Amino acid sequence: MAACAPARRFDGDRCCRVSRGVPAECGVHITLLGAAMMGLAGTTVQTTTQSVLADHHGPRRDQALIEMNIGAGLGAVVAPLALGLSEAITSTWRAAMALPAVAMAILAVVYRHQPLPAPPSRPQPATQDRHAFRLSIACWLLCLLVAVGIGVEFCVVYFGAELLTAAHQLSTSAAATAMTVFYAGILLGRVAGARLTRRPGQTSLLLGLSLAVTLAGLVVLWLPGGPVVALLGLFAAGLGIANQFPLALALTLAAAPGNTDAANARAQLLGGVLVLAAPFLLGSLADHIGMTAGFAIAPLLTALSGLLLHAALRRERLPLPTPR
Repeated sequence: MAACAPARRFDGDRCCRVSRGVPAECGVHITLLGAAMMGLAGTTVQTTTQSVLADHHGPRRDQALIEMNIGAGLGAVVAPLALGLSEAITSTWRAAMALPAVAMAILAVVYRHQPLPAPPSRPQPATQDRHAFRLSIACWLLCLLVAVGIGVEFCVVYFGAELLTAAHQLSTSAAATAMTVFYAGILLGRVAGARLTRRPGQTSLLLGLSLAVTLAGLVVLWLPGGPVVALLGLFAAGLGIANQFPLALALTLAAAPGNTDAANARAQLLGGVLVLAAPFLLGSLADHIGMTAGFAIAPLLTALSGLLLHAALRRERLPLPTPR
């Protein structure tokens, strides 16, 4: 065996750096494989859970999805706190990674006999045409609306602090801290959304209101009005973005009776594409014409969301074509 430095360990044909007894370089491929598996499994869990909730709650799916997103937001706050606490107590962050596995194992044991709700029955076509259960155009428009909303949110998450620095002269540390205002708006918006959706039949109205608040907040954030005005716009943007995903997804699933799993999968797929494409487009434009001009992508996409909602609602009011 080849000789390695005291802080390194021999692994096959090379020496690997050792951190707290664990080879940090040699196991990178295993870590990447695990991350890919968690990404695949996590997306599957999210998609199926949303479909099950929608089938179980029916017309009240909007409130259920908003409350689910409140829980997800709380989880996003708890996760980094758990990592930091684990590092402080055990001198390693790896202990905290066991918490989700333990929690899911407990849920699996406690609810192992809980039956899943039966999906709503599909309307029977006149013939066995394989195209009879295609998603409607309105459903596809709403799927795209879900995806565009996700893209706008990630544009603000990735480039909000840079815009505050470039357009409003905040320091880097102050801009990063100021992004807390955005997340506070999201949390408050989701709590308010959970109350507003207690009255059924308000999903379309609330989504339109959310888009209007988001657009107003993004325009205020984008225009040169000074740091205080920019923070107010950032808060309003978070307030509006908070419920766009659950409300748009609720309308998407309502437009696909008996086929919510397929509609949800399409919405998640388009959302994954827009998560990559929208921030990439904004960043590319910022490199060429500046951050302030490039950030105009966010309000423009929000305006596009309003047009998609209008078009989808108009299509939904039309009588469905009879399958041949």
